[in-house]
Amino acid sequence: MTRHESRELAFILIFEKSFQDDVTVIELIESALELELFPANAFAENLARKAYDNLEEIDRLIDENLVRWSAKRISRASRAVLRLSVCELLFSTDLPVGVIINEAVEIAKKYATKEDASYINGVLATVAKKLDR
Repeated sequence: MTRHESRELAFILIFEKSFQDDVTVIELIESALELELFPANAFAENLARKAYDNLEEIDRLIDENLVRWSAKRISRASRAVLRLSVCELLFSTDLPVGVIINEAVEIAKKYATKEDASYINGVLATVAKKLDR
């Protein structure tokens, strides 16, 4: 499985978790594996866990960098892409910023809208600058 496919799986976990506040990410992963809805993938699982372990910080960074938008206007799919990518910006310091942003844009194009993809690109570029990446 490619890294892109693994990121898509992490995105799906993060997206699904946004609908299930009463379930932990670990429970969500275990359930998906048990039902064979999700192939075992350590990279995706670790990324989804890390995103939710640091959700408060990640959401704060996202919300601080929304330009002319409120957090309530962002779709769940776009929020999940942003959470995934900001997590990588924060914790995958060996990965180039351009790769993280490009991956986010590609996932957004597939699961959200073209306009969302452009907006996500701008938000992530701003977050990366503030993080001095």
